[in-house]
Amino acid sequence: MKKKILFCATVDSHFKAFHLPYLKFFKEHDWEVHVASYGNIELPYVDKKYNVHFSRSPFNKVNIKAFFELRRIMAENNYDIMHFHIPVSATLGRIAAMKYRKNGTKVFYTSHGHYYYKGAPLLSWLLYFPLEKALAYVTDCLITINEEDYQLSLNKQRGAKKIVKVHGMGVDLNRFGPVLSHEKNLLRNKHGFHKDDFILIYPAELNVNKNQKVLIETVTELKQRIPNVRLLLPGQGDMEEEYKQFAKQLDVDQNVKFLGFRKDIDELIKLSDVSVASSIREGLGLNLIEGMACGKPMVAVNNRGHRELVIEGVNGHLTAYNPVEIADKLHAIAKSKEVAKRMGEASLAAAELFSLRAAVNEMMNIYRTNVADMADLGDYIKGSVYGG
Repeated sequence: MKKKILFCATVDSHFKAFHLPYLKFFKEHDWEVHVASYGNIELPYVDKKYNVHFSRSPFNKVNIKAFFELRRIMAENNYDIMHFHIPVSATLGRIAAMKYRKNGTKVFYTSHGHYYYKGAPLLSWLLYFPLEKALAYVTDCLITINEEDYQLSLNKQRGAKKIVKVHGMGVDLNRFGPVLSHEKNLLRNKHGFHKDDFILIYPAELNVNKNQKVLIETVTELKQRIPNVRLLLPGQGDMEEEYKQFAKQLDVDQNVKFLGFRKDIDELIKLSDVSVASSIREGLGLNLIEGMACGKPMVAVNNRGHRELVIEGVNGHLTAYNPVEIADKLHAIAKSKEVAKRMGEASLAAAELFSLRAAVNEMMNIYRTNVADMADLGDYIKGSVYGG
Protein backbone atom coordinates (compact mmCIF):
# COMPACT_ATOMS: atom_id res chain seq x y z
CA MET A 1 0.00 0.00 0.00
CA LYS A 2 1.27 3.48 -0.89
CA LYS A 3 2.27 5.82 1.87
CA LYS A 4 0.24 9.03 2.10
CA ILE A 5 1.11 12.63 2.86
CA LEU A 6 -1.29 15.54 3.44
CA PHE A 7 -0.17 19.10 2.75
CA CYS A 8 -2.45 21.76 4.25
CA ALA A 9 -2.45 25.55 3.85
CA THR A 10 -4.99 28.34 3.69
CA VAL A 11 -5.12 28.80 -0.10
CA ASP A 12 -4.11 26.92 -3.25
CA SER A 13 -1.85 29.74 -4.42
CA HIS A 14 0.50 29.05 -1.51
CA PHE A 15 1.26 25.60 -2.93
CA LYS A 16 1.49 26.85 -6.49
CA ALA A 17 3.98 29.53 -5.48
CA PHE A 18 6.20 27.62 -3.06
CA HIS A 19 5.64 23.88 -2.84
CA LEU A 20 5.38 22.22 -6.25
CA PRO A 21 8.92 20.74 -5.99
CA TYR A 22 7.95 19.05 -2.72
CA LEU A 23 4.70 17.67 -4.13
CA LYS A 24 6.70 16.42 -7.11
CA PHE A 25 9.31 14.78 -4.90
CA PHE A 26 6.78 12.66 -3.01
CA LYS A 27 4.84 11.81 -6.17
CA GLU A 28 8.04 10.63 -7.89
CA HIS A 29 8.77 8.41 -4.88
CA ASP A 30 5.42 6.68 -5.18
CA TRP A 31 3.68 8.41 -2.28
CA GLU A 32 0.01 9.33 -2.52
CA VAL A 33 -0.09 13.14 -2.32
CA HIS A 34 -3.13 14.97 -0.92
CA VAL A 35 -3.65 18.72 -0.53
CA ALA A 36 -6.22 20.55 1.61
CA SER A 37 -6.58 24.27 0.85
CA TYR A 38 -9.09 26.79 -0.47
CA GLY A 39 -9.41 27.45 -4.18
CA ASN A 40 -9.78 25.85 -7.59
CA ILE A 41 -6.20 26.02 -8.90
CA GLU A 42 -5.20 22.80 -10.63
CA LEU A 43 -2.09 21.59 -8.83
CA PRO A 44 0.22 19.05 -10.50
CA TYR A 45 1.57 15.98 -8.69
CA VAL A 46 -1.56 15.78 -6.50
CA ASP A 47 -3.67 12.62 -6.20
CA LYS A 48 -6.49 14.23 -4.19
CA LYS A 49 -7.28 17.90 -3.72
CA TYR A 50 -9.71 18.84 -0.95
CA ASN A 51 -11.23 22.31 -1.30
CA VAL A 52 -11.41 23.38 2.34
CA HIS A 53 -12.58 26.94 2.95
CA PHE A 54 -10.20 28.50 5.47
CA SER A 55 -10.22 32.17 6.40
CA ARG A 56 -7.02 34.01 7.33
CA SER A 57 -8.98 35.62 10.15
CA PRO A 58 -9.04 33.31 13.17
CA PHE A 59 -12.45 34.72 14.15
CA ASN A 60 -14.28 33.84 10.92
CA LYS A 61 -17.01 31.23 11.42
CA VAL A 62 -16.05 29.39 8.22
CA ASN A 63 -13.04 28.00 10.10
CA ILE A 64 -15.38 25.91 12.28
CA LYS A 65 -16.65 24.10 9.20
CA ALA A 66 -13.07 23.82 7.90
CA PHE A 67 -12.02 22.11 11.14
CA PHE A 68 -14.69 19.42 10.84
CA GLU A 69 -13.85 18.92 7.17
CA LEU A 70 -10.24 18.34 8.11
CA ARG A 71 -11.26 15.79 10.73
CA ARG A 72 -13.33 13.94 8.13
CA ILE A 73 -10.45 13.96 5.63
CA MET A 74 -8.05 12.60 8.25
CA ALA A 75 -10.53 9.90 9.29
CA GLU A 76 -10.89 8.73 5.69
CA ASN A 77 -7.13 8.52 5.10
CA ASN A 78 -4.39 6.86 7.05
CA TYR A 79 -1.72 9.54 6.59
CA ASP A 80 1.92 8.84 7.35
CA ILE A 81 2.79 12.57 7.31
CA MET A 82 0.72 15.73 7.68
CA HIS A 83 2.52 18.98 6.88
CA PHE A 84 0.79 22.24 7.78
CA HIS A 85 1.46 25.84 6.68
CA ILE A 86 0.00 29.30 7.54
CA PRO A 87 -1.22 29.98 11.12
CA VAL A 88 -4.99 29.43 10.85
CA SER A 89 -4.92 26.24 8.77
CA ALA A 90 -1.94 24.97 10.78
CA THR A 91 -3.75 25.60 14.07
CA LEU A 92 -6.93 23.84 12.98
CA GLY A 93 -4.96 21.06 11.31
CA ARG A 94 -2.77 20.25 14.30
CA ILE A 95 -5.73 20.19 16.68
CA ALA A 96 -7.55 17.83 14.32
CA ALA A 97 -4.41 15.69 13.92
CA MET A 98 -3.88 15.02 17.65
CA LYS A 99 -5.77 11.71 17.56
CA TYR A 100 -3.88 10.43 14.52
CA ARG A 101 -0.47 11.50 15.81
CA LYS A 102 -0.96 9.05 18.69
CA ASN A 103 -1.21 6.31 16.07
CA GLY A 104 2.12 7.21 14.45
CA THR A 105 1.30 9.99 11.98
CA LYS A 106 4.12 12.55 11.88
CA VAL A 107 3.04 16.21 12.15
CA PHE A 108 5.15 18.98 10.60
CA TYR A 109 4.52 22.72 10.72
CA THR A 110 6.41 25.32 8.68
CA SER A 111 6.14 28.82 10.10
CA HIS A 112 6.67 31.27 7.24
CA GLY A 113 7.21 34.02 9.82
CA HIS A 114 5.86 34.02 13.36
CA TYR A 115 3.11 36.60 13.86
CA TYR A 116 4.66 37.29 17.27
CA TYR A 117 8.14 38.74 17.00
CA LYS A 118 10.27 41.46 18.53
CA GLY A 119 8.29 44.67 18.07
CA ALA A 120 5.05 42.92 17.06
CA PRO A 121 1.72 44.34 18.31
CA LEU A 122 0.69 43.11 21.76
CA LEU A 123 -2.47 41.59 20.26
CA SER A 124 -0.35 39.29 18.08
CA TRP A 125 1.50 38.02 21.14
CA LEU A 126 -1.71 37.57 23.11
CA LEU A 127 -3.51 35.77 20.28
CA TYR A 128 -0.89 33.68 18.50
CA PHE A 129 1.87 32.96 21.00
CA PRO A 130 -0.16 30.98 23.58
CA LEU A 131 -1.70 28.90 20.77
CA GLU A 132 1.65 28.13 19.18
CA LYS A 133 3.24 27.33 22.55
CA ALA A 134 0.47 24.83 23.31
CA LEU A 135 0.45 23.30 19.82
CA ALA A 136 4.22 22.80 19.90
CA TYR A 137 3.50 19.75 22.09
CA VAL A 138 1.61 18.09 19.22
CA THR A 139 4.20 19.00 16.57
CA ASP A 140 6.93 16.52 15.63
CA CYS A 141 8.94 19.12 13.75
CA LEU A 142 8.59 22.90 13.81
CA ILE A 143 10.32 24.46 10.81
CA THR A 144 11.33 28.14 10.81
CA ILE A 145 12.79 30.21 7.99
CA ASN A 146 14.77 32.92 9.78
CA GLU A 147 17.17 33.10 12.71
CA GLU A 148 15.01 35.30 14.95
CA ASP A 149 12.03 32.91 14.74
CA TYR A 150 14.34 29.93 15.22
CA GLN A 151 15.88 31.34 18.40
CA LEU A 152 12.48 32.40 19.73
CA SER A 153 11.12 28.90 19.14
CA LEU A 154 14.11 27.28 20.83
CA ASN A 155 13.64 29.48 23.89
CA LYS A 156 9.88 29.59 24.20
CA GLN A 157 8.36 26.67 22.21
CA ARG A 158 10.37 23.74 23.49
CA GLY A 159 7.36 21.42 23.38
CA ALA A 160 8.00 20.54 19.73
CA LYS A 161 9.99 17.32 19.37
CA LYS A 162 12.36 19.04 16.99
CA ILE A 163 12.88 22.68 15.94
CA VAL A 164 14.87 23.40 12.78
CA LYS A 165 15.64 26.29 10.47
CA VAL A 166 15.66 26.15 6.67
CA HIS A 167 16.70 28.81 4.17
CA GLY A 168 13.24 29.49 2.80
CA MET A 169 11.34 27.62 0.12
CA GLY A 170 14.02 28.09 -2.52
CA VAL A 171 14.49 30.08 -5.72
CA ASP A 172 15.00 28.36 -9.07
CA LEU A 173 18.45 29.42 -10.26
CA ASN A 174 17.64 28.11 -13.73
CA ARG A 175 15.07 30.90 -14.01
CA PHE A 176 16.62 33.65 -11.89
CA GLY A 177 20.21 34.48 -12.74
CA PRO A 178 22.51 37.33 -13.80
CA VAL A 179 22.52 38.77 -17.32
CA LEU A 180 25.19 40.60 -19.28
CA SER A 181 24.89 44.34 -19.86
CA HIS A 182 23.67 44.03 -23.45
CA GLU A 183 21.06 41.43 -22.40
CA LYS A 184 19.83 43.79 -19.71
CA ASN A 185 19.43 46.56 -22.30
CA LEU A 186 17.56 44.21 -24.63
CA LEU A 187 15.13 43.38 -21.83
CA ARG A 188 14.66 47.09 -21.09
CA ASN A 189 13.88 47.76 -24.71
CA LYS A 190 11.42 44.84 -24.76
CA HIS A 191 9.54 46.19 -21.72
CA GLY A 192 9.61 49.85 -22.72
CA PHE A 193 12.38 51.23 -20.48
CA HIS A 194 15.44 53.29 -21.39
CA LYS A 195 18.95 51.97 -20.90
CA ASP A 196 19.77 54.97 -18.67
CA ASP A 197 16.78 54.58 -16.34
CA PHE A 198 17.59 53.82 -12.71
CA ILE A 199 15.14 50.99 -12.02
CA LEU A 200 14.04 49.72 -8.63
CA ILE A 201 11.82 46.66 -8.24
CA TYR A 202 9.60 45.28 -5.49
CA PRO A 203 7.41 42.34 -6.63
CA ALA A 204 4.84 41.85 -3.87
CA GLU A 205 1.16 41.90 -3.04
CA LEU A 206 -0.05 45.47 -2.80
CA ASN A 207 -1.16 45.61 0.82
CA VAL A 208 -0.58 47.47 4.06
CA ASN A 209 2.05 45.04 5.35
CA LYS A 210 4.20 45.22 2.22
CA ASN A 211 4.12 48.99 2.78
CA GLN A 212 4.73 50.17 -0.79
CA LYS A 213 3.68 53.62 0.42
CA VAL A 214 7.13 54.31 1.87
CA LEU A 215 8.76 53.41 -1.46
CA ILE A 216 6.47 55.78 -3.33
CA GLU A 217 7.51 58.50 -0.88
CA THR A 218 11.14 57.49 -1.49
CA VAL A 219 10.68 58.11 -5.22
CA THR A 220 9.59 61.69 -4.49
CA GLU A 221 12.90 62.20 -2.61
CA LEU A 222 15.01 60.40 -5.20
CA LYS A 223 13.41 62.04 -8.21
CA GLN A 224 15.06 65.35 -7.32
CA ARG A 225 18.49 63.72 -7.68
CA ILE A 226 17.72 61.05 -10.29
CA PRO A 227 14.92 62.28 -12.58
CA ASN A 228 14.93 58.99 -14.54
CA VAL A 229 14.23 56.83 -11.47
CA ARG A 230 11.60 54.14 -12.02
CA LEU A 231 9.94 52.03 -9.32
CA LEU A 232 8.38 48.81 -10.63
CA LEU A 233 5.60 47.32 -8.51
CA PRO A 234 4.44 44.01 -10.00
CA GLY A 235 1.56 42.56 -8.03
CA GLN A 236 -2.07 43.00 -7.09
CA GLY A 237 -3.83 43.67 -3.82
CA ASP A 238 -6.45 45.60 -1.92
CA MET A 239 -4.27 48.72 -1.65
CA GLU A 240 -3.63 49.04 -5.38
CA GLU A 241 -6.01 51.93 -6.10
CA GLU A 242 -5.02 53.79 -2.96
CA TYR A 243 -1.32 53.50 -3.82
CA LYS A 244 -1.98 54.66 -7.39
CA GLN A 245 -3.79 57.73 -6.11
CA PHE A 246 -0.99 58.37 -3.63
CA ALA A 247 1.61 58.28 -6.43
CA LYS A 248 -0.50 60.71 -8.46
CA GLN A 249 -0.93 62.99 -5.46
CA LEU A 250 2.87 63.14 -5.02
CA ASP A 251 3.35 63.71 -8.77
CA VAL A 252 5.41 60.55 -9.28
CA ASP A 253 2.81 58.50 -11.16
CA GLN A 254 5.09 58.59 -14.24
CA ASN A 255 7.96 57.22 -12.15
CA VAL A 256 6.02 54.49 -10.33
CA LYS A 257 4.83 51.63 -12.53
CA PHE A 258 2.03 49.42 -11.24
CA LEU A 259 2.41 46.30 -13.37
CA GLY A 260 -0.32 44.03 -12.02
CA PHE A 261 -0.03 40.25 -11.99
CA ARG A 262 3.01 39.15 -14.01
CA LYS A 263 4.47 35.83 -15.10
CA ASP A 264 7.74 37.45 -16.21
CA ILE A 265 9.07 38.55 -12.80
CA ASP A 266 12.44 37.06 -13.71
CA GLU A 267 12.81 39.41 -16.71
CA LEU A 268 11.68 42.43 -14.70
CA ILE A 269 14.27 41.76 -12.00
CA LYS A 270 17.00 41.16 -14.55
CA LEU A 271 16.38 44.54 -16.22
CA SER A 272 16.36 46.36 -12.87
CA ASP A 273 19.25 47.97 -10.98
CA VAL A 274 18.31 47.44 -7.33
CA SER A 275 15.95 45.12 -5.44
CA VAL A 276 14.06 47.02 -2.74
CA ALA A 277 11.74 45.86 0.05
CA SER A 278 9.65 47.80 2.56
CA SER A 279 7.46 45.30 4.41
CA ILE A 280 6.54 45.81 8.05
CA ARG A 281 6.54 42.08 8.82
CA GLU A 282 8.57 39.56 6.82
CA GLY A 283 9.48 35.93 7.40
CA LEU A 284 12.05 35.87 4.61
CA GLY A 285 12.03 38.23 1.64
CA LEU A 286 11.51 36.04 -1.44
CA ASN A 287 11.72 39.04 -3.76
CA LEU A 288 15.14 39.89 -2.33
CA ILE A 289 16.36 36.32 -2.80
CA GLU A 290 15.26 36.47 -6.44
CA GLY A 291 17.19 39.74 -6.74
CA MET A 292 20.25 38.14 -5.15
CA ALA A 293 20.09 35.31 -7.67
CA CYS A 294 20.10 37.92 -10.45
CA GLY A 295 23.12 39.65 -8.90
CA LYS A 296 21.35 42.80 -7.66
CA PRO A 297 22.31 45.07 -4.76
CA MET A 298 19.53 45.44 -2.20
CA VAL A 299 18.05 48.22 -0.10
CA ALA A 300 15.51 47.02 2.44
CA VAL A 301 13.94 48.23 5.64
CA ASN A 302 15.39 46.59 8.73
CA ASN A 303 13.22 43.66 9.82
CA ARG A 304 13.96 40.04 10.76
CA GLY A 305 13.32 38.62 7.27
CA HIS A 306 15.50 41.21 5.55
CA ARG A 307 18.32 40.98 8.11
CA GLU A 308 18.63 37.35 7.10
CA LEU A 309 19.58 38.40 3.57
CA VAL A 310 21.10 41.88 3.57
CA ILE A 311 24.57 42.33 5.05
CA GLU A 312 24.98 46.04 5.64
CA GLY A 313 27.47 47.59 3.23
CA VAL A 314 28.32 44.22 1.65
CA ASN A 315 25.41 43.28 -0.63
CA GLY A 316 23.19 46.24 0.16
CA HIS A 317 21.78 48.43 2.91
CA LEU A 318 19.30 48.07 5.75
CA THR A 319 17.36 51.23 6.60
CA ALA A 320 14.70 52.62 8.88
CA TYR A 321 11.16 53.18 7.55
CA ASN A 322 12.34 56.58 6.37
CA PRO A 323 12.03 57.65 2.72
CA VAL A 324 14.91 60.13 3.03
CA GLU A 325 17.28 57.48 4.38
CA ILE A 326 16.16 54.94 1.77
CA ALA A 327 16.68 57.53 -0.98
CA ASP A 328 20.17 58.33 0.34
CA LYS A 329 21.19 54.66 0.22
CA LEU A 330 19.79 54.22 -3.27
CA HIS A 331 21.50 57.36 -4.50
CA ALA A 332 24.83 56.09 -3.18
CA ILE A 333 24.43 52.92 -5.26
CA ALA A 334 23.25 54.84 -8.32
CA LYS A 335 26.24 57.20 -8.42
CA SER A 336 28.89 54.46 -8.10
CA LYS A 337 29.02 51.66 -10.67
CA GLU A 338 31.85 50.13 -8.67
CA VAL A 339 29.74 49.92 -5.49
CA ALA A 340 26.74 48.55 -7.41
CA LYS A 341 28.93 45.90 -9.07
CA ARG A 342 30.57 44.85 -5.80
CA MET A 343 27.27 44.57 -3.97
CA GLY A 344 25.66 42.68 -6.84
CA GLU A 345 28.51 40.17 -6.90
CA ALA A 346 28.16 39.66 -3.13
CA SER A 347 24.44 39.02 -3.55
CA LEU A 348 25.07 36.49 -6.29
CA ALA A 349 27.69 34.67 -4.23
CA ALA A 350 25.19 34.21 -1.37
CA ALA A 351 22.25 33.15 -3.55
CA GLU A 352 23.11 29.44 -3.73
CA LEU A 353 22.31 29.05 -0.03
CA PHE A 354 18.71 30.03 -0.83
CA SER A 355 18.42 28.09 -4.10
CA LEU A 356 15.62 25.66 -4.81
CA ARG A 357 18.12 22.82 -4.91
CA ALA A 358 19.44 23.69 -1.45
CA ALA A 359 15.92 24.16 -0.05
CA VAL A 360 14.65 20.83 -1.38
CA ASN A 361 17.69 19.05 -0.02
CA GLU A 362 17.24 20.69 3.40
CA MET A 363 13.54 19.83 3.55
CA MET A 364 13.98 16.26 2.38
CA ASN A 365 16.71 15.75 4.93
CA ILE A 366 14.27 16.93 7.62
CA TYR A 367 11.67 14.41 6.43
CA ARG A 368 14.31 11.69 6.27
CA THR A 369 15.58 12.25 9.79
CA ASN A 370 12.10 12.49 11.31
CA VAL A 371 10.38 9.63 9.49
CA ALA A 372 12.13 6.28 9.84
CA ASP A 373 10.59 4.83 6.67
CA MET A 374 12.19 7.64 4.62
CA ALA A 375 15.76 6.96 5.74
CA ASP A 376 16.57 5.26 2.45
CA LEU A 377 16.03 8.52 0.55
CA GLY A 378 19.35 9.93 1.75
CA ASP A 379 21.40 9.04 -1.30
CA TYR A 380 18.77 10.38 -3.66
CA ILE A 381 18.62 13.66 -1.75
CA LYS A 382 22.38 14.13 -2.06
CA GLY A 383 22.09 13.74 -5.79
CA SER A 384 19.04 15.92 -6.24
CA VAL A 385 19.18 18.38 -9.13
CA TYR A 386 16.05 20.42 -8.29
CA GLY A 387 16.66 24.03 -9.12
CA GLY A 388 19.79 23.53 -11.20
